[in-house]
Parts: sequence; structure tokens; C-alpha cells
Amino acid sequence: MTFFRFSTLGAMVVLALGAVGQPRGTPVPEARDVAYAGVITLAVDASDVVRGIIRVNERIPVTAAGPVTLLYPEWLPGKHAPRGPINLLAGLEVRAGGALVEWRRDPVNVYAFHVDVPQGADALELTFQYVSPTQTNQGRIAVTREMLNLQWETVLLYPAGYYASRVRVAPSLTLPAGWKFAAALDGATTSGETTRFAETDLATLVDSPLFAGQHYRLVDLDPGAARPVRFHLFADRPDQFEANERELAPHRNLVQQAYRLFGSQHYDHYEFLFAASDRMGDIGLEHHRSNEIGVPGNYFTDWDGAASERDLLAHEYVHSWNGKFRRPADLWTPSYEVPMQGSLLWVYEGLTQYYGYVLAARSGLWSRDQTLQALALVAATYENRVGREWRSVADTTNDPILSARRPAPWRSWQRNEDYYSEGLLVWLDADTLIRQRSRGRRSLDDFARAFFGAQDGSWTPVTYTFDDVVAALNAVEPFDWAAFLHARIDEAPESPLGGVVRGGYRLVFKEERSEFQRDAEAHNRNADLLYSIGLSFADSGNVAQVQWDGPAFNQGITVGTQVVAVNGVSYGADGLRRAITGAKSGTAPIELLLKDGDQYRTVTIDYRGGLRYPHLERDTAAADLLGRILAPRPR
Repeated sequence: MTFFRFSTLGAMVVLALGAVGQPRGTPVPEARDVAYAGVITLAVDASDVVRGIIRVNERIPVTAAGPVTLLYPEWLPGKHAPRGPINLLAGLEVRAGGALVEWRRDPVNVYAFHVDVPQGADALELTFQYVSPTQTNQGRIAVTREMLNLQWETVLLYPAGYYASRVRVAPSLTLPAGWKFAAALDGATTSGETTRFAETDLATLVDSPLFAGQHYRLVDLDPGAARPVRFHLFADRPDQFEANERELAPHRNLVQQAYRLFGSQHYDHYEFLFAASDRMGDIGLEHHRSNEIGVPGNYFTDWDGAASERDLLAHEYVHSWNGKFRRPADLWTPSYEVPMQGSLLWVYEGLTQYYGYVLAARSGLWSRDQTLQALALVAATYENRVGREWRSVADTTNDPILSARRPAPWRSWQRNEDYYSEGLLVWLDADTLIRQRSRGRRSLDDFARAFFGAQDGSWTPVTYTFDDVVAALNAVEPFDWAAFLHARIDEAPESPLGGVVRGGYRLVFKEERSEFQRDAEAHNRNADLLYSIGLSFADSGNVAQVQWDGPAFNQGITVGTQVVAVNGVSYGADGLRRAITGAKSGTAPIELLLKDGDQYRTVTIDYRGGLRYPHLERDTAAADLLGRILAPRPR
């Protein structure tokens, strides 16, 4: 270890600072649409699944001596934010001709590594490790003893100054003995435990993650199709993917209903990468020719109870059209150091959320009643989202950068990525309006087919702007769509439920949960009492949400508080429900014993409104447009 005297260290600090005391980084070359000379060789060894340490050897060709900047991917597609896990890169060594070469991390852009290529070198040889999380407080668990989820952007550095699509890579992967894998990458050839994939470009590689594991099942979702769609199932145990035809048929229907909606396929093949696991972390992430879906291990074994998980497959599949083929202009970037802007996430994610629900219904992943019950939960959330008073949907499109999906202490007031589900309600509003104005002759499906279905077979991204969306809506049904969208996205109408009402339904509250909500709470081991005492609970009585200015809020209860007892009896969700019901006709308030850290206190909630759970009730005076939206599309 080297120690510096104060004067030496002070001189180093001065050199690293500009004239006004700010760190000075070395400028990173701007990405250009030119080909990188040579092919990067990327060899990844993921066989150490006990420790979750992934070892990387990377050879990056160079053509001349002098400074080179290598970058770790920072701004990641689908995450809409600078979330590249640079903190998990370790042990970096750079060599040229077998000799160690010094690297310097940029003091401003910590994703950048500067290297001086020595005379005569034709390549830089890199070795490092990606030390994947071993506990959830370190990040998502992506490697277990039974399976792994490899995202290529976590295990590579790339040369600055080039579009990702113009950098060629030859990847290979070593897995534990006997493991199977699935990915959208082409040209796989396996020898022993190592698989080499066909040379591809960096953009395609990063967009082609891989699942692997001990226990694997392959299901063809579109038998005989010229463009195959496959369902790759990985699980902690083989019995967790022993699905029967009743359970697999809706997944096949999803493919066909998507084709009837969009009228196109923007891939040469598509791979559902699916993990049912209680050990690997959950995920839902879109890619052009695949997706990454991780759900609890009982997805199939508790088919009736796990319905709340099933729209995720539809959502991520829709993204192949909306988000990957058609992409907001300010979310398309040429490489992974260029910041993204999410001004149209209410289209990218909100419209995808809408069609995720719609296709879940049309395919049979959800029944019609389950879909209506799921929509009731969304409607109730945003009818009671008090943060709409001060913050627009448009402003929530900054949340991937602002909050990076960290839990919020007061979500109902702060809002958090509400462009997803309030965006769903905006698009339901648009769909029902088109149907009403056109007397049922046209719908939002016509917009989806025209806007996302063009250029069948192409998977070259085509960007769009707000004006493009407005023009396409006007081509379907002439209207002041710009004003319509601005009013709902940039402002905040008093109620976001215009589409529900026009669709022939009204939001009501009843004392009994819907079957969908009851099953979802049992599946997720939580309890939602937001519309009565203003609390929702995770397992064991820990408060997960507090409704701003609700009864519990006004007694000082916060997220993370544990409710130990209700009216002197140990906490249980059913017991609390009984207490709320009893207080409706009784005279005594509800008494809660709370634990915050090592402190206890008792509060009383004088609430008399009884249990309140959301439902959609049919308004027979209006046409059932929502029912028509959810109906399967014939061939």
C-alpha cells in the first residue's frame, strides 16, 4: 500500500480540479455512425453460480497507439435511466502484448476508463469480474444455484466514439455442466460447457439477454410459423413448469391476438425468457426479439391464485412493437453513454400497459371479470391519487432518473412512475372516445395497427414524436387530439375515469373484495386497506403504503411501521378487517399498537366507514364499450 504525504496528495487534488474547484474529466468521444475496426471478442464464464461471480475476458482490437476511452454501459434501454451497475465491476486489468497497461477512471464520468495504448499493440486484453448481488440489499439476485439471468451489458466494456450498432462482437459463454440456456442470439454452437454465438453488433447483443438453468422446458407458442415464437421455462424445480394445456393455451392465444391487433411481426423469431423462481429476483424487461420475465415459483402451480402476474407477459410482448420497433425519439440513443429523455413514456409504457391488460383479456390469460376487477384497482388508485393536485403525469416521466424505483415514503402524494397506469386510463379514454365518435366503426386498434404495424418483418427502430402520435390519431378519427392529450398528460383533470364512464361502467366501493383482489393479496401476502383506514400492509403487519391525509396518516403512521396488535389482539389482516367492520356500527375507535424500531406507541383511529374495496359496476344506460374492447378478435 502506498501512502502520500499531505503535500503530494494536495498536489494531486489540485491537478484533478479545475480553476473553480470542480473535477475535470477527459472528454469522451462523441458516438459516430462509423464502423469500429475489428471485432471484439467477449468470453464470459458464468460457471461459478455458488458465489455468483462472473469472470470476463475481453479482447478489443486497436489500430494505433495513443489514448482510448472504454465505457461501461450506463443508460440502459428499457430502464430509461443511468442504471448500469458499475459498482459490481471488479478486478479490472488491462494488458497489451501480455504487459499490464495502466487504466484511469474518469473523475467525472465514472463509467469511463482511459487507457494509453502502447506502440505496437494491436489489441487490449481485459480481464475483470462481475460480482453479481448475493443479497437483495445489493441489487436484484440474478444468479442462483439453479438458474441465472445474464444481461450482456453488465459484463463488457466498449470503445467510445461509435454507434453501438457499428461495433461488432463475437460473444461466448461458459455455464455449469448440464445447464440449458435460451436467448435471442443466433448461431449458437456448443462444445463442452462453452457456447459460441454468431458475431453480432453491440446493440443487438445488449438487446439479447440470456436465461440458463438446471431445469428447463421449451414450449412452441406458434407451431409451424415462419417466424417462431418460443416459451423458454426455467424454474427452481421441474414441477414448477409442468403446465397443462389449460394453462399453456392462453400463452399461445396471446401471440395470435397480438398479430390480430398489430397485423405484423417485427422480428425473425421471438423468445419468451421465463423464470418461475423464489430465489432469483423478479423482473419484467422488454427486448426486440425476446423479453426477461421473472415471477414467483407458483406461477403455474397456483394458476388460479397467481392471476395478478399474468398480464406481465402481454405487456413485455407488446413492447416488441411499442418501445422497440417504434420508439420515442428522445429514448433512442446511439450508444449507452448518451442520456435518455422520457417525455413520451406515457406512450411507451402507458399504451403498452393498456394493451397488456387488453391482450391479457383477449387471450384468456385473464377472464373478462378478472380484467374488470384489475381495472377497478387501477381506477380506484388514480381517483384517489392526491398527488395529482400538484404533479402531472408528464412530470412522472422523470421518475426513472429521479427515484430509480426506490420505495417512496408517501407514494399517494409524491407519485411514482404513474405514466404506466394513469397512462393506461388516458388510452382507455382515447379508445372509448374513438369508438363513440365513430359509432363503433373505428377504435384505438386501428391506430395501433397503422402506427406500430407498418413495415412487417423489419426490426430496425423507427422513432416517433408527440406530433407523430397526434397525426396518427387524427388519421383514425379527426379530433383535437393534441388538446386531449395535453389536458390529461400535462395537466390534471378532476377525474381520470372518463374512459371508464364512457366505456359503460362506474367505480363503486363495496365491503367485499373482488375475487381478483383477494387472490392477489393472498398470492403476494399483503393487505390493502387504503380506501378505509388509509393503509396497505406487507406480510407480518409491516405498513407498505399510507394514504396521504387519510385516517392513519393523521395519526402519524408511516411506511415501515409494524402494527403489532389490533384492539389488544396480535395483528392479522383478517383481524384488522373485522375491527374495521366492527367500528362501523360500534362506539369505540380502532386501537393499534405500533412498533417503530425499538419504540412502541398506541394510536386510535376513529374511522366509521367500514371496509371499502373497488369494483366496476355496469351502467346499463351506456353502451358496453369496455366489454367490446376486451373481447377476443376473430381471425
